[in-house]
Amino acid sequence: MYADELLMPWVEALPAFDYFDAHTHTGENDPDGFGATAAELLDALSLVDARAVVFTMHEPDGYPAANDRVIAEAEASDGRLVPFCRVDPNADGAAEAERCLARGARGIKLHPRAERFTLDHPEVDRLCAIANERRLPIIVHAGRGIPALGRHAYDATGRYPDLRLILAHAGVSDLAWLWRHADERPNLLYDTSWWTAADFFALFSLVPPGRILMASDAPYGTPVTGVLYATRCALQVGLTQEQLECVAARQLERVLAGEDLIDAGPAPGPPAAPHDVLLERIHSFLMTASSRMLYGQGGEEYMGLARLACDVGEGTAQSAVAASIAALIERCEHYATGRPVKDGIAAPGVQLAIAACIVARTPDVQLPDVEAVDLAEREEGAA
Repeated sequence: MYADELLMPWVEALPAFDYFDAHTHTGENDPDGFGATAAELLDALSLVDARAVVFTMHEPDGYPAANDRVIAEAEASDGRLVPFCRVDPNADGAAEAERCLARGARGIKLHPRAERFTLDHPEVDRLCAIANERRLPIIVHAGRGIPALGRHAYDATGRYPDLRLILAHAGVSDLAWLWRHADERPNLLYDTSWWTAADFFALFSLVPPGRILMASDAPYGTPVTGVLYATRCALQVGLTQEQLECVAARQLERVLAGEDLIDAGPAPGPPAAPHDVLLERIHSFLMTASSRMLYGQGGEEYMGLARLACDVGEGTAQSAVAASIAALIERCEHYATGRPVKDGIAAPGVQLAIAACIVARTPDVQLPDVEAVDLAEREEGAA
């Protein structure tokens, strides 16, 4: 399913920085069919020389044994993994958190969708009180499949100013309004474990960089894609190297140490330049293909349209970016050949398709030298 090695030229073209992934999982029992061992996670991290926060995936039979496993995996990782405990507020979550923190867990993971609760649950309040007393982070699923949780997150971070509450997946469930309150809630953070350029642009444009933590959501994403997607969008929006280093590792180190957070300056605001119309066509086709691929459906027809849309002509303002996108499409199609597509499981090569989407929206960011791709046979006589 993963094609990280094929994406490495685009990663290596980016500025160098230390990467500390704020959101990864291990586990083999999640009903959604995904899974990862500690060895697989460490191998994936090694491609970008990264460390990571890790917690267990969904465990339908409960979390104590899985939390013990994650803590043991982290202890055996030579410092590359930092364990969080995952708890269910409906199953005496505060007691399980206390037990795991005593064993070496460094934070708490909550998943309102899997465990079916909201952030105003009394047990969540007890967890927030524990985290506030110890200046610990709590990371909360804030992506698809849940009702809005922003109001409760806003309230909790006001009641508990030493709690560091991290909204996963760019806080997409509530980002539309919650960004306006960033200055009121400096202890409300966001991770970048998401995939759409529009949400990355909103996050990096509107939220101060000191409130953002780079993340991948492995094994749903990978550390390679976590770096590539977020970094290109952060640079396109205008983050500096120093701000990028804060997002990528420095702030997470402060969070885990219980130290005061870095003030990395204000949000830069939305980019002034509109999207290029020809690159936007490519992006639109690729978004449609990627969306289908994420759910195990074929995206071939829209990938084909995206390939044709890359034929912008040599020497044009868009030609270098279009050529890079075409190379990603070529790699995606080649990687997917002969690999089965399963309904409900992301199609092979989807990370390459998403990377092509991101490149289409980040034309001012450095690109690697790539092989030329024969886009299409033009009709005889056509220029």
